[in-house]
Amino acid sequence: MTTTGTRTIEERTLDRVTIRFAGDSGDGMQLTGTQFTRTAAVFGNDISTYPDFPAEIRAPAGSLPGVPGFQLSFSSSEIHTPGDEPDVLVAMNPAALKSNLGDLPAGGALVVNEDAFTTANLNKVGYTGNPLTDGSLSAYNVFSVPISTLNARAAEGLELTNKQVDLTKNFFALGLMFWLYERDMAATLAWIDEKFSKRPVIAEGNKRALKAGYNFGETTEIFHERYIVPPARLRPGRYRNITGNEATALGFVAASQLADRPLFYGSYPITPASDILHQLAAYKNFGVKTFQAEDEIAAIGAAIGASYGGAMGMTGTSGPGVALKSEALGLAVMVELPLVLIDVQRAGPSTGMPTKTEQGDLLQVLFGRNSDSPLAVVAPATPGECFGSAIEAWRLALKYMTPVVLLSDAFLANGAEPWPIPDPADLPRIGVPNRTEKAGFFPYLRDPETLSRPWAVPGTPGLEHRIGGLEKSDIMGNVSYDPDNHHRMQLLRQAKIAGIAKDIPPLDVYGGDEGDLLILGWGSTYGAIRSAVERLRARGLAVSHAHLRHLNPFPANTGEVLGAFRQVLIPELNLGQLLMLIRSRYLIDAIGYNRVRGKPFRIGEIEAEAERVLAGAKEPVA
Repeated sequence: MTTTGTRTIEERTLDRVTIRFAGDSGDGMQLTGTQFTRTAAVFGNDISTYPDFPAEIRAPAGSLPGVPGFQLSFSSSEIHTPGDEPDVLVAMNPAALKSNLGDLPAGGALVVNEDAFTTANLNKVGYTGNPLTDGSLSAYNVFSVPISTLNARAAEGLELTNKQVDLTKNFFALGLMFWLYERDMAATLAWIDEKFSKRPVIAEGNKRALKAGYNFGETTEIFHERYIVPPARLRPGRYRNITGNEATALGFVAASQLADRPLFYGSYPITPASDILHQLAAYKNFGVKTFQAEDEIAAIGAAIGASYGGAMGMTGTSGPGVALKSEALGLAVMVELPLVLIDVQRAGPSTGMPTKTEQGDLLQVLFGRNSDSPLAVVAPATPGECFGSAIEAWRLALKYMTPVVLLSDAFLANGAEPWPIPDPADLPRIGVPNRTEKAGFFPYLRDPETLSRPWAVPGTPGLEHRIGGLEKSDIMGNVSYDPDNHHRMQLLRQAKIAGIAKDIPPLDVYGGDEGDLLILGWGSTYGAIRSAVERLRARGLAVSHAHLRHLNPFPANTGEVLGAFRQVLIPELNLGQLLMLIRSRYLIDAIGYNRVRGKPFRIGEIEAEAERVLAGAKEPVA
């Protein structure tokens, strides 16, 4: 316990805490959550985050569609998800309360800005009374704080408008959370000074707000406990907090250095992939060239042109953009040039819910082109894994002279976790040489091991060859309409991709190598599945977890792994795409657990579904 002034405050040590910040679109909830996350990371906690953005660019103030949220979980032990439900909900207005209260369990802490609970704001979201006074929140530990009023007092004497003062109240809430969980303000104060170095009065307003929130927790008598979440015992090394999109961009830059080739990224802005373009634009000093194209087709066309010229041509988008790029992606398959397409998936179809997560593009990237157009598909499982997956995508693209799709999603892209910074000396070299010798050169003469064709860049004397979307003759590369040649070339392109299975790691199994149930996943379902399996195994159940990071081709031992279990459960954020592939490829009667709500799985959902399957149920609960 600690003594503050005349009162004594109990201190409780907790293993894990999950906080959700929610407010209006202009309330800075993403910034608030990010700053708390960084502070927890510096402290040494394991962390996992889930930023949730509204689809509207600027919904009406105080409305339900305009409520963003930022959930973060920090722990003294290893965690895999940002938590199923918050322990603490910070609601800056009635809309934030109404949108998020259903996720707060009974007994959870609820911190609200009581100043925002005006009649007008209550009416906007359909409250007929004030929940802060009508007893409807009796199931929760409610801390009603006049945040706006106290924050305005802290800014007195500064030459700030009322609107500018109001925009700092998120730092008041952050300061209060820093006090409640014994976090140091120093890193955030330094960040404010750097961020607003050219506007010192804005910096001072934000710093005063942060300190006012912290001091309010110190002096008020509404809190009787403070909480300590000790540092986690992470593997020794240097760590940084990283989002999936940040890790992806860094992975692409690293791949360029490891291949000793310049990187070209052509992209058209689209949520949630745009951040990769923003990140890569900052690495001109590493020879990275970025191009914001006028549309999706121009972006991939420029990337193919860059690869034709000997650079690492790359493009990025989300599901709707993949549809527009599909013809050019088929061209890259035909000309057999290295190309990487990053697809940061979001909820669809069409525009769908552009800020929400989904795994709906697997079949699209595998089969969404005319004719048989095989390419490799790689999928990271965590935000930090996006770094290594980006390098792996380029390793395969260069070695096998093929387009590769890197399948991320909004949950991975925006989520964050501690990432152990690798030693560059430990990263694999992935460079391949250009063909320079004229003797023995034929454009489609294949490497006997990889079936890749030579990479002959324009301007190399004596290596002129035909290029384009028309079918090529085997070896010579001339345009060919011969039926037997076309059949042979289709088989060769298919065999090249299938042969990658010999060059990727086997499918790893967490838990027993055989048992009653295997839960098979891919992409961002990793954290929820792994956590659910840990819980189930702790109860003595014979449940294991395998996660696919290569989706075309599958690892060579996939069928062997699946066949060792009595039942296979496949949770996906789609209506059963991997399920269909597994059933058709391996003739295993796998069971699907499919949810398309724009939200990631909760641990408890998968745990409950596994229990149902173990009990003999075949059909999931709707």
